[in-house]
This record gives sequence, C-alpha cells and structure tokens, in this order.
Amino acid sequence: MEQSLFFHICGYVATIGMILGYLPQAITTIRTRNTDGIALPTFLMMGIGSLAFMLQGLLHEPEIIWSMFLTNLITAACSVIIFSIKIYNDYIKK
Repeated sequence: MEQSLFFHICGYVATIGMILGYLPQAITTIRTRNTDGIALPTFLMMGIGSLAFMLQGLLHEPEIIWSMFLTNLITAACSVIIFSIKIYNDYIKK
C-alpha cells in the first residue's frame, strides 16, 4: 500500500473515531444540561487542542489536511458547547 494512501486512511479513521467519541457527550449534555460529572479544565484543554490541530491542518504544506481540519472543527464546536453549558451551570445559574 502506498504511504500516501495509508496516511489518508489513518486520517479518516481518526476522524470517525474522534467525532464518534465527542458527539455522544455533546448530545447528552445538550439534552440533559447535566454537567456534574464533567471536569471544566479537561474540556477547556481539549477545546484548545482541537483549535491547534485545526490550524495545523489548515497550515499544512503543500496542501490542507481536510480530515484533520474538519475533525477538529467538529470536536472544537462540541467542546465549546459543553464548556459553555458547564460555565452556565457552575457559575451563572448558581
């Protein structure tokens, strides 16, 4: 198998795994608004990491790594949603 093809397959497998790992937590948090078991620093750092990987995917030369960019766009959005609900529940609501 050519190295470039293997590289792209790994990227798409990682994309599917990351999205399927984040979406259930985001959906559950949005539906229930329950953030008691969520550590705020964890989702803050995961969101920052996703933003950094998004930039890396965009700035990669000679071409953009779309799987990396799109995966981290979705995971960053999920992190921001969960982080926002957590902030609201812990600091604004109380």
